[in-house]
Amino acid sequence: MSTTSFVAQPTPTVPVATADRSGYAPPPAKATPARRPWKPWQRVLFRVAFPFFILMSLPSDLGWYKNLASIDWLHGHYRDVYDLARFSPSFFLKGGGEGGAPALLGYGNWFIALGLALLIGLVWTLLARKREEYEVLYYWLRVIVRFRAGIGIIGFGFTKVFPTQMPYPSIGLLNSDFGDMTAQKIFWLQIGIVPWYQVFTGVVELLAGVLLFFRRTTFLGAALLLGALGDIVFVNFAYDGGVHVYSSYFVLLAAFLLVQDVPNLYNLLIRERYTVPYHYYPRFKETWLRFTRLGLKVATIGIFLVYLTYLEYLNFTFDPYKQPAQKGVAELRGLYNVAEFRLNGRVLPYSPLDSVRWQQATFEKWTSFTYKVNRAHQLDLSNGGGSPMRDINRTFETTGLAGGQRVFYYDADPQTHTLYLQSKVLTGKAGRRGQARAKLEDNAQVRYRASLASWIPADAQARIGDETHAIHPAAWSTRRERGIKTEQKPEQRDRMTLTYRTTDGGRHVVLRGLIEQKDSLYVVLSRVDRTYTLSESALSAGQYETVEQPR
Repeated sequence: MSTTSFVAQPTPTVPVATADRSGYAPPPAKATPARRPWKPWQRVLFRVAFPFFILMSLPSDLGWYKNLASIDWLHGHYRDVYDLARFSPSFFLKGGGEGGAPALLGYGNWFIALGLALLIGLVWTLLARKREEYEVLYYWLRVIVRFRAGIGIIGFGFTKVFPTQMPYPSIGLLNSDFGDMTAQKIFWLQIGIVPWYQVFTGVVELLAGVLLFFRRTTFLGAALLLGALGDIVFVNFAYDGGVHVYSSYFVLLAAFLLVQDVPNLYNLLIRERYTVPYHYYPRFKETWLRFTRLGLKVATIGIFLVYLTYLEYLNFTFDPYKQPAQKGVAELRGLYNVAEFRLNGRVLPYSPLDSVRWQQATFEKWTSFTYKVNRAHQLDLSNGGGSPMRDINRTFETTGLAGGQRVFYYDADPQTHTLYLQSKVLTGKAGRRGQARAKLEDNAQVRYRASLASWIPADAQARIGDETHAIHPAAWSTRRERGIKTEQKPEQRDRMTLTYRTTDGGRHVVLRGLIEQKDSLYVVLSRVDRTYTLSESALSAGQYETVEQPR
């Protein structure tokens, strides 16, 4: 890299001095330019480290660039910017991390990057054996790494500052058996029930990211990042959380940024000697370089702090990340015992061992209905993340939960009081993911509409409306519209069509209709006014109590 456009700032030749008996040692008197010859092992190590951290810090997935080019900045969604911040190195292996080969615990891409870096380092050493130092390249490598780490951890932290990553448990989860939950589910829920703690962890991550944007606070930011994400790595291994690779990624970047300060810390804290930090900073001579540097920093801060704050606020308020966004039927919300259960006209008495009769049911404040039955289903070990736009694909209520709890998404026809319910768990193949080209989307839309018409009448569809606009207009985004259209495709799910009516002032709910196996169902639900030990959080995501929005 050329050094003609900037010069080094003078720094002390001898950064470390020995203190006298009074405990004070004067700073070195002489100062000379910083660029000094490096030791041979330092040069070799740098020739490997430079390509390694470049490969680890810059996006290698073509999808990242497609997302960047497709963002509608005037109608943005938090996921647009979040996906810019959240990427992992991906070379020849899909997934970029957590889903890798078991023997490598998902770190396969890291070893590929290291192998490529060793090869580049070998060639570089053979071609540049006479080069004495790499101060300028080292400076710019640190710039790339600290901005990569800063942007990434800010994206991570915002989902906690606005607590949507680990939602407060739904009524269905509050009434699930503890022993039916995976360790991961229990951990996520125990953070979800204390949203202000979740906010605190987000603030720590956010602060670490902000400090990394400035070179004079890089040490503080890297130290904070190392401590915070080191704990998350351990939590993910201990609870099988599923994001151990991505959290390790930030620990690695933070450790790299701290390396140059380790000798200073050793001298100051262990040897108790007067220590002057020794850092190389270039000084830009040309005006356009100074303005370019300032412009890039302002743009980064503007996008990942100011703009993302606004988008995350909209997401938290109107369209929570893992939580369904549409309001459910208000008069049905609550926990119920199943007082009467008739299948094809035959009364089935209560039995906790019955594999058909429901035991309890819940209607959430959003569009979810659950019932419990003594029949196991396949366990979903994911954490309910990803970037689903449709409420039916937001599965946090059912992931990591065994036992017989069934979770359904429903569309409600307000005129006929009919619920069109679909299981949140697919019963067939999920389809060919990634084939989102326009032609395939059009075909999928045609098949989706035909599939929808086969069980929901056209007039009912008209009254139910389009999900895209079923949330507050302020949260509408191009991403949401595109995502919902992409996710609308024929799928194999258990379906029920049930009419509902309430009696006794809402104390009872009567459901009648056809269930998954086309059997006729008649159910009387009896409301349970349960007082929970947990008090509902005042920091709740979503809006479910407002006036209905026009569709």
